[in-house]
Amino acid sequence: MLSGEPADLIRADKELCPDPDTIDADGIVDILLAHPRLMQRPVAVLGNHAVIARPSELVLGLLD
Repeated sequence: MLSGEPADLIRADKELCPDPDTIDADGIVDILLAHPRLMQRPVAVLGNHAVIARPSELVLGLLD
């Protein structure tokens, strides 16, 4: 559904998650459950496709 790596869902935060690229998908879920403010937002979903809409213009790719 969402292309890219699971770590793409986490905002950069040196204190709470210094290197998300070294964490497996289950670890990413654990971090987001413990610290929901770290999730990249907004995430736009249309059918079987999703994008992290930062910048917001990326939503336009779903509409094509």
